[in-house]
This record gives sequence, structure tokens and C-alpha cells, in this order.
Amino acid sequence: MIVVDTSSLQRFLAGIVAADTKAVAHAIATHAAHLPPVVVTEALSNPLLDDSGVERVLALPVLDLREGYWARADRMRASLGRLQRKAKLGDALIAQACLDHDAPLITYDGDFTNFLDLGLKLL
Repeated sequence: MIVVDTSSLQRFLAGIVAADTKAVAHAIATHAAHLPPVVVTEALSNPLLDDSGVERVLALPVLDLREGYWARADRMRASLGRLQRKAKLGDALIAQACLDHDAPLITYDGDFTNFLDLGLKLL
């Protein structure tokens, strides 16, 4: 299982060829790609996403949220805030989903480095 972040998913859907989008293509081709629910919401709210893109997003499996997910994400985000480290709500929700499933994340968003010492793995 490999989790795909909105940043890399949108770049992939836009046809950008780069290390992250090649990883997304490979994860999709091998049926390893999964999306956290928040990524589905972020991707589908892109006003530039066409019908084909919507179909591609909706075709990907969505991660189940584990019991206690919301509280764990809240505590993680609060602890990072106390350390004066950036932890946007969407990023914290994505990171927590990855941690709960012990799955690496494909992302183009550098803000996820704030979660590395908490156990998040990036591809």
C-alpha cells in the first residue's frame, strides 16, 4: 500500500512527468495506490479537474479511517504546533492516515517533512 497526496495526484493528472508523478503512475499500475478521504475531497474540489480526472480519482481505493483517527490527528497537530512546526489540518489528516496504515506517502509538498520524526515515510 502506498498513499498518494493531493499535490502529486494533481500533478499526475495534469500530465507532469517528474519523480513523484512517475511514482504515482507506478503505484496506480500495481494497484498499490490509496487515497486518504481528505485527498479525495481536495482533488475533486479542483475547479480545473475534468470529467476524466474525476473518474480517475474516484477509481482509486480510499483508506479506511481507524478508530481514534481524529483524536490522534488532533494530538499530533497540536504537538507539532507547540514545537512551532507547520502542520496544516489537511496535511495532518493525511499524515495520520499514513501512520495508521504504516504506509509511505508520495508527495510533492515539502511540508510533510515536519512529520518525518513522528514516523511518516516519504517516497
